[in-house]
Amino acid sequence: MSEETKEELSFEEKVENAKELLEKLSNPDITLSSSVEIYKNGMKEIEDAQKLLETAKLQFEELSDK
Repeated sequence: MSEETKEELSFEEKVENAKELLEKLSNPDITLSSSVEIYKNGMKEIEDAQKLLETAKLQFEELSDK
């Protein structure tokens, strides 16, 4: 498996994790402290996915410039 494929899978996994966390936040029985923790974890997943996306974009741009 190439490094680019690993990054793509990691991106997909992070997006999927963020979706799962969003579903947990939709639970009306969730406590405030749990919802805050889930929110923090979800934001980290989204930030990490965004970084992977930006890295992939830069790599694509570098290849396009050659």
